[in-house]
Amino acid sequence: MSQYRFKHSFSVDPSLSNKLFDLLEVTFPGISSAAECARKLGASWEAASTPFIRLHDDIAITHVGVVEIPMQIMGQKVTVGGIHAVSTHPEFRRRGYYREVMNEVLEYCDQLYETLVLTTSQPELYQPFGFRVVEENIFKVKCGSIGSTYGLRTLDFADAQDLTLLHRLLETRVPVSNIVGVVNEKAAFCVNEGSRPLHYAQDLDLIACLEIEDTRLHLFDIVATQIYPLQNILARIPQLIEEVVIYFSPELLNIENVQALPYVIDEAVLMVRGKFAAEEQKFMLPRSARC
Repeated sequence: MSQYRFKHSFSVDPSLSNKLFDLLEVTFPGISSAAECARKLGASWEAASTPFIRLHDDIAITHVGVVEIPMQIMGQKVTVGGIHAVSTHPEFRRRGYYREVMNEVLEYCDQLYETLVLTTSQPELYQPFGFRVVEENIFKVKCGSIGSTYGLRTLDFADAQDLTLLHRLLETRVPVSNIVGVVNEKAAFCVNEGSRPLHYAQDLDLIACLEIEDTRLHLFDIVATQIYPLQNILARIPQLIEEVVIYFSPELLNIENVQALPYVIDEAVLMVRGKFAAEEQKFMLPRSARC
């Protein structure tokens, strides 16, 4: 018999997923759609997350999820525990249920991981459990690029070949940064990026998570077996780009005169519990891996 009161299994209880998302939609409206998009891409929430749930009359009232995130931190491969989708139903708050569940989660995680991460707009909820805020940075570089050809196309996941391509690159990708990068992770990527356009450069065999705003390029992640210089991506965008904003440490992109600026993405700070070798470095956990 399990030593844990709140640890559940989606495979043992198929009804658990619906109960969970009924709760999560209260706190994170739209999260069910993001999870369903990830399922369609072949990266199900249920296969990746270990749920700790307190039930009341067969209704989920508190949840804390745990996912494994294979990362590279300061050049070393590390499996990090990601705390995600933390929610308590409004009618059951301030009764100590969240603390009970979180204490059990930490007891479980302390046996498996030296490092836990999460992102949140409410850091005060996690500081009593030993989490600390770690500053992140964006990286800006000026340029005057006008690419020569349409070298990027948007992936179409109704096409089985594009879906196969996505899985192949997620499984074989190199970290986008040796300071803080992610390898061989699918679930968080597909939840975070699966409903957004993903751009593929066939000649580079590279997926870029990017957005263009007037003459500014926002670069959120690169999924490839080789990280090419930034100029190689810019050359495949046939419009004027005057500034690039990079949401990960860009030391592999072969660029100069980069300005690092403290930044909070989507109003959610990064919090860490335990060892984190990159703490004094300039970096950002890519949007695709945030939980």
